[in-house]
Amino acid sequence: MTEVSVAKEDAAATGDLVVLKSVNKHFGALHVLQDIDLTIARGEVVVVIGPSGSGKSTLCRAINRLETIEGGSITIDGKPLPHEGKELARLRADVGMVFQSFNLFAHKTVLENVTLGQVKVRKKDKKAAEERARALLDRVGVGAQADKYPAQLSGGQQQRVAIARALAMEPKVMLFDEPTSALDPEMINEVLEVMQQLARDGMTMIVVTHEMGFARSAANRVVFMADGRIVEEATPDQFFSNPRSDRAKDFLSKILHH
Repeated sequence: MTEVSVAKEDAAATGDLVVLKSVNKHFGALHVLQDIDLTIARGEVVVVIGPSGSGKSTLCRAINRLETIEGGSITIDGKPLPHEGKELARLRADVGMVFQSFNLFAHKTVLENVTLGQVKVRKKDKKAAEERARALLDRVGVGAQADKYPAQLSGGQQQRVAIARALAMEPKVMLFDEPTSALDPEMINEVLEVMQQLARDGMTMIVVTHEMGFARSAANRVVFMADGRIVEEATPDQFFSNPRSDRAKDFLSKILHH
């Protein structure tokens, strides 16, 4: 048996979907990811929290190769991250990503935004892609907006379209990089509710967020990062009621008491 087939069998046997081993990344002199080891199981919802500049977004972006890493390895479903070309496009389809900014195509309708990748990357026929797009837009509560352009939608609606667009690719895992931080307060819940529903439906999710309510209610595990390291990992109950590290205690005291 080759090493690769053993790795594949391991991944299938343990249900590990995303595995980071000794991952390192610098921006100039700044060591933004320091020896990161993290394993995400199939169907698990992992919420990554920590102070600004702790490496959370970089971690997210490294998993779908928007940032390259300098050391260590990242595998998705038993396969190492590809470097470029078609394999990379396919990986990005397998790893759905939702950003702070909605990154929708301004000159295309909502429906076209959600249909495009299915046709181009997944090679779906246009009619089937449109049917799936409409079903997903309904699922995230913006079905009525299908023929509008992104600029005609509120921020909360645009972010829900961005989630539908990522889901349309049938990803194995969804990454959310502070998906509500650019939204007005009254729109945050409508996006978090869609994410809660995805979590309930068993979608594997890695969520970088400042929304502690979401972390408490939707996460299977909280990963706390500071200064480019994972300082602690725990269930939400353990983490919020009894954090082990001083860094986490300090962080929680600042955000939970104002």
